[in-house]
Amino acid sequence: MDRHVEAFLEMLAAERGAARNTLMAYARDLEDFAAFTASRGQKVAGADAATLQAYMASLPAQGLAARTAARRLSALRQFHLFLLREAIRTDDPTGLLDTPRLPQTLPKYLSEAEVDSLLNAARDRVGRTGPVARAALEILYATGMRVSELLSLPRSALTADADLLLIKGKGGRERLVPLSEAAKTASRALMAESEGRWLFPGRDPKKALTRQAFFLLLKQVALAAGLDPARVSPHVLRHSFASHLLANGADLRSLQMLLGHADIATTQIYTHVMAERLQRLVEAHHPLAMRVAGTMPAVQAPDAGDA
Repeated sequence: MDRHVEAFLEMLAAERGAARNTLMAYARDLEDFAAFTASRGQKVAGADAATLQAYMASLPAQGLAARTAARRLSALRQFHLFLLREAIRTDDPTGLLDTPRLPQTLPKYLSEAEVDSLLNAARDRVGRTGPVARAALEILYATGMRVSELLSLPRSALTADADLLLIKGKGGRERLVPLSEAAKTASRALMAESEGRWLFPGRDPKKALTRQAFFLLLKQVALAAGLDPARVSPHVLRHSFASHLLANGADLRSLQMLLGHADIATTQIYTHVMAERLQRLVEAHHPLAMRVAGTMPAVQAPDAGDA
């Protein structure tokens, strides 16, 4: 690996607390770019603007989606900003690159009835994985946390009388989220049957449950609930948490804090839910809408003597 790329990744880990998966993604993206620059006789830290433009133009030809290209551009921009700050370069050629246009996609989420079915299936699950499924799904839906945040929870994060859960999120940012009674009960039941450092231990209690093992468990619970497993994932539960909160009156700023978004612009992907709620509100309470529906008599004009 190029020494400048290695130094950049070390900075992300040490200063920004980047997660292992994030570091691996950046490493893959920059290694791909390094191979491209080498084919043009340049080093990764010394690529000129023409090479960067050619690289970005080559991504669609490889069949890569716009979202993947946008992620690689983000990696390149952060890498070159690091080079600039470290005085390895005196310019930032990524400033001339255009961001790929991303399709507008709405977050996929389950209905409240579907989440109820999923939680009931987890409660009915027997065997060693039953307490794990119950606690994990109750916490995910009660808090909207990411699966990486869930699986890295230590047992110490939950005390016997804890009403709030301290979550360490992206970039080392911490946030407090309230726990439902169902989540607290399920968590205490899990801790009574397990041991070790982690709230969700793996087969080896010294290690946390892996993402792969949890994804498999979630698919099994979805099948038991009569849901298509392809529609159910930890991130879909996170979207469900956010969408259901907004549909029931929560505001975007509170939701931003609960989800741990650094920028409220990220939270605004859920505004479609707010639009639907506002439309129902107008249809239910606006005088004109009520008059059209025949639920309210038209207001009579005042007599001349009342004017």
